[in-house]
Amino acid sequence: MGSFPSLNTLHLESNNFTATLTTTQELHNFTNLEYLTLDDSSLHISLLQSIGSIFPSLKNLSMSGCEVNGVLSGQGFPHFKSLEHLDMRFARIALNTSFLQIIGESMPSLKYLSLSGSTLGTNSSRILDQGLCPLAHLQELYIDNNDLRGSLPWCLANTTSLRILDVSFNQLTGSISSSPLVHLTSIEELRLSNNHFRIPVSLEPLFNHSKLKIFDAKNNEINGEINESHSLTPKFQLKSLSLSSNYGDSVTFPKFLYHQHELKEAELSHIKMIGEFPNWLLENNTKLEFLYLVNDSLAGPFRLPIHSHKRLRFLDVSNNNFQGHIPVEIGDILPSLVYFNISMNALDGSIPSSFGNVIFLQFLDLSNNKLTGEIPDHLAMCCVNLEFLSLSNNSLKGHIFSRIFSLRNLRWLLLEGNHFVGEIPQSLSKCSSLKGLYLNNNNLSGKIPRWLGNLKGLQHIVMPKNHLEGPIPVEFCRLDSLQILDISDNNISGSLPSCFYPLSIKQVHLSKNMLHGQLKEGTFFNCSSLVTLDLSYNYLNGSIPDWIDGLSQLSHLNLAHNNLEGEVPIQLCRLNQLQLLDLSDNNLHGLIPSCFDNTTLHESYNNNSSPDKPFKTSFSISGPQGSVEKKILEIFEFTTKNIAYAYQGRVLSLLAGLDLSCNKLVGHIPPQIGNLTRIQTLNLSHNNLTGTIPLTFSNLRHIESLDLSYNKLSGKIPRQLVDLNTLAIFIVAYNNLSGKIPEWTAQFATFNKSSYDGNPFLCGLPLPICRSLATMSEASTSNEGDDNLIDMDSFFITFTISYVIVIFGIVVVLYVNPYWRRRWLYLVEMWITSCYYFVIDNLIPTRFCH
Repeated sequence: MGSFPSLNTLHLESNNFTATLTTTQELHNFTNLEYLTLDDSSLHISLLQSIGSIFPSLKNLSMSGCEVNGVLSGQGFPHFKSLEHLDMRFARIALNTSFLQIIGESMPSLKYLSLSGSTLGTNSSRILDQGLCPLAHLQELYIDNNDLRGSLPWCLANTTSLRILDVSFNQLTGSISSSPLVHLTSIEELRLSNNHFRIPVSLEPLFNHSKLKIFDAKNNEINGEINESHSLTPKFQLKSLSLSSNYGDSVTFPKFLYHQHELKEAELSHIKMIGEFPNWLLENNTKLEFLYLVNDSLAGPFRLPIHSHKRLRFLDVSNNNFQGHIPVEIGDILPSLVYFNISMNALDGSIPSSFGNVIFLQFLDLSNNKLTGEIPDHLAMCCVNLEFLSLSNNSLKGHIFSRIFSLRNLRWLLLEGNHFVGEIPQSLSKCSSLKGLYLNNNNLSGKIPRWLGNLKGLQHIVMPKNHLEGPIPVEFCRLDSLQILDISDNNISGSLPSCFYPLSIKQVHLSKNMLHGQLKEGTFFNCSSLVTLDLSYNYLNGSIPDWIDGLSQLSHLNLAHNNLEGEVPIQLCRLNQLQLLDLSDNNLHGLIPSCFDNTTLHESYNNNSSPDKPFKTSFSISGPQGSVEKKILEIFEFTTKNIAYAYQGRVLSLLAGLDLSCNKLVGHIPPQIGNLTRIQTLNLSHNNLTGTIPLTFSNLRHIESLDLSYNKLSGKIPRQLVDLNTLAIFIVAYNNLSGKIPEWTAQFATFNKSSYDGNPFLCGLPLPICRSLATMSEASTSNEGDDNLIDMDSFFITFTISYVIVIFGIVVVLYVNPYWRRRWLYLVEMWITSCYYFVIDNLIPTRFCH
């Protein structure tokens, strides 16, 4: 390698250095090298320990994303006398505590230090206190995304030249009023988000920080101060302010905000802010572009400033308690809005047509209010850049986009929970970029348009609870991107399309319609991504197909209230992700498969893959501050505790149940059902099941509803069921159960007589008390198979023995007493004679008597 004495910068990113640089003597010729970049490379620890001697003039060393083999310690680490910039962001390096202690000594000229995401450890805050002390020239320090705990290092107070400090995403605690932050008067950017700091909403401890421009303290403990000094005026003029908290007392708008005139971004969310909308904040800060007041306690009318504010682009005041009308002139006062969210308030009145004047508007969410009237034509005609429109859960009426429609860039349209009528408008066919269409809970009628199958990017079709009719368009088979199809609770008829198997589909909800026919092989065959399939409350017939095991990711299967026949296929046991299975109200017969413990209904089965996150679909729209996410939770109806509930979100992801009720199943209940330890509901009622209640049911420690009524079960109720502390519904009515009911304590003390009706041989509270062992006729208590009081086998044996004893007693009496013996023989002779003449007179024809 040649000599490069004048080389100033060297980039070696994304390499794999297997040897040390000390073996290459030519590198010593880079005597004037000042900038060395090793980002995203794989290094050996000896390389780092030799850099100082090889590059004596090095000022800037970047190692972000590096993977270093070995432990970086202070021992043997060279001095970087000239190093000013050290970047070790998210580097996979094992940092020894001794290295942290000598940072200041080995790099006395350091101005920039980034240890973001380096997993410094819980005790590193105290060690950094020693290492940072000598860094008198430090201007930028990034120690975010670590696991730092305790208070901030007090040595920071000595870094008087510090301009930027980022300690976000740690576990740091303490009040900033008594922290070294009050001494950092040269600070310009201070980021404390996602810690446990106690921060006064007044920011009074930082009033002397005249250079402070950016203050980010999201997700900390924000408190109000009773003794706030009204006479003090802050020396800073912030450009960006972020305060949010999920706990703390209600606070009012801090007084220092009245003195801010340079704000571009302001977020005061989740801190129980009380008062009215701060229109004065817009009037005082004409450069304000972003304002977030989400999930506060703001109330009253939503008043805007009198004069136009042309800089504001993002405004989110969702989840408050604003009342009254949306200002009619909102589109004229805020003409530059790109994002506007005022959902989850109490606003009424109509939608202002001036929204049509906001030509740059991309995101508009007015959902969950009390708005009335129709969708303004001006909005549908002029907001040509609109990508997201949500008017859900209001009281809007009329036709959807009845006249002119120019929203061709629309990607997400959410209009559910209103009173819209008419057919799905043809104008939506112009939205070639449409991804989500939510029209559920309205009064729409007519057929499902076939042109929906031409919108290739369509991912969500959600239109339940309308009056739609006709068949499912076969054009839906073209929707390769379709993930959710929900047209349940309509009047859809016909059979399922035989080609309906897009590989991307995850949820299919077709319940409460008039579908008929069989589940054909081509319908959902090999839909390996399908998670939810709900075909309940239809007129489907035939058997459950064998190819059902091809739905390898299926978690929720509901085929209840159809006319399905045949046996419960063992292929269902191969659905390893199955959580909810409802086959109730069909004509299924045969035995209950004993292999259901192969599914995730069994808690010990593949715990790592058990669904633990909510079933939700999210989408986002990009903005200057990143993407804005809107989450939509899946809803799934399942009967538990004798009531049909609609589950969604995390509750649905945790729910597990098995319902085989109202069929013609026979045989014993497999004891393996007791291994389904995750289930909350088990319903086997209204079948022809026999045998005893398995003792293994005592393993169902999460069970909340257990219904075994209307079967032919016999034997005792296992007393071990008393230990099921979560059991809220227990019904064994109308069986052949006998013996004493388990001890009337814990959960069993809440079950009344109706839980045990139709079992005449049961006794004990809440039924009549068992009087004696003789009346209970206990046969055996040795094991589960013999754990009976009176069952059918013992009944027949007892009856036979009693009959033999009676006959034997009669013979003995006749042998001992001659008088009764003669009477008995006389009666027998008379009975024989009577029978003879009865046959002669009534049964034999007279022609045979000649």
